[in-house]
Amino acid sequence: MTDEKIIEMFWARDERALNETQDKYKDLCMYVGAQILASNEDREECFNDLLLSLWKSIPPEKPSNLRSYIGRSMRNHALNRSRDNNAWKRGKNYQTVGEEFLLTVEDGHSLADGFEAKRAGEAVNRVLDSVSKDDRRIFIMRFYLGISVADISRQIGFGESRIKASIQRTRKKIAELMKTEGIII
Repeated sequence: MTDEKIIEMFWARDERALNETQDKYKDLCMYVGAQILASNEDREECFNDLLLSLWKSIPPEKPSNLRSYIGRSMRNHALNRSRDNNAWKRGKNYQTVGEEFLLTVEDGHSLADGFEAKRAGEAVNRVLDSVSKDDRRIFIMRFYLGISVADISRQIGFGESRIKASIQRTRKKIAELMKTEGIII
């Protein structure tokens, strides 16, 4: 079933929209959840919370890209659950996505120091639109899905040093754009 049809079903308040969403996107959601949560039960609960939030948010929302909307929502549910559980993994090669992204800004400042998240998000999107498809994919895998550098390397077949260099270049472009646009960091 197409995403447009699923959205129409949500707008019509047809409960089959939930079943169709589950059939089409549960695997994606479980994958996104697994990048953040160790417990399968927590991932299942987040997915159920996601379905409820979709039911409540569509309408009035009408997402232009249902897959991205669902992936982002699942990620947010999983991050919230992880915070609630105080269960962030802190292994030798693991940083939370947010912690690593905060390192984007140089000179000891962090993105959390007080600027509009919307402006920052728009700046990040503009940079991602300007980089190569590979660099964009690497950045999204690292910061959106929270996949480790080693796993990205295995999945796309580039060496870890190339992955790290790509991430560093993209982070530097984001920091430069934010500085140029006067986004307070």
